[in-house]
Amino acid sequence: MKKTKKIIIGIFTLLFIIFIYLLLFGKLFPFSPIKIGFYEYEMANTIIYVQDGNSFNDFQRIDTLTFIVENFHNLKFIKKPKIYLFRDDESYLHRTTTKARFCAYPNGSLVISPWAQKEAEEGKISLEIYLKHELSHILLYQNMGILMAFQYPDWLMEGIAVYSTNQMGTSFYPSKSETYQAINQGNFIPPFDFKTKNEDKIKLDVKYRITFMYSEFACIVDYLIINYGKEKFLSYMKSLLKNNNHDEVFKQIYGIDFDNALIEFKKYVAQNDSL
Repeated sequence: MKKTKKIIIGIFTLLFIIFIYLLLFGKLFPFSPIKIGFYEYEMANTIIYVQDGNSFNDFQRIDTLTFIVENFHNLKFIKKPKIYLFRDDESYLHRTTTKARFCAYPNGSLVISPWAQKEAEEGKISLEIYLKHELSHILLYQNMGILMAFQYPDWLMEGIAVYSTNQMGTSFYPSKSETYQAINQGNFIPPFDFKTKNEDKIKLDVKYRITFMYSEFACIVDYLIINYGKEKFLSYMKSLLKNNNHDEVFKQIYGIDFDNALIEFKKYVAQNDSL
């Protein structure tokens, strides 16, 4: 019994050590309360962590973006978002769970890859637009709670972020007119197939698959706002922060089934291809 107890204690000790390592230096770093090797800059609206070796210092430009995000969503950040800038690609990939340029986590952390920072400096992407996109996610996460973060519609989360930041037509994202043209050519992903096994089965003849999908979702958001008004859309968006029955919420607010709304959206796109 004593030997078994020692083995169990040893296993738990090892797991605890691994957990601490992952928090401090590994994939769980965005959730860690301790930021070894990072300088902390607490601003009025954000907390920015810069890894030693990264020369970024334009903190005020980042800090003012929260007001713009709050204004569109008609919501307030519950706590200051934590934004991380890394020294090099290796550190970013080792200390985050993503290979994307940016990533927002449900706990309010936002990581920025070194290559995204470089692309912004070279004028290939807009740092402000991408940051507002991710801050949109964080704002919704904070107002829905951790459990609902895994149930909120992924397509809607991205559609809101792209639409609210006017991201269509910038960098790698097709414009509204380009997205309409692509949809009318037969390119369309049913929103709830996004991030499921069905997504890979859908063929899309577009230049950039992921950015087309994001622009498609933004176009759906745009359609709902144009045809039903922003107030009704915000009611839809906010209701889903507490109620995970999407179809029920949609029908209650818009008076039409979501599937039928998508049919109407496609008709609208066909009639307005030149916009």
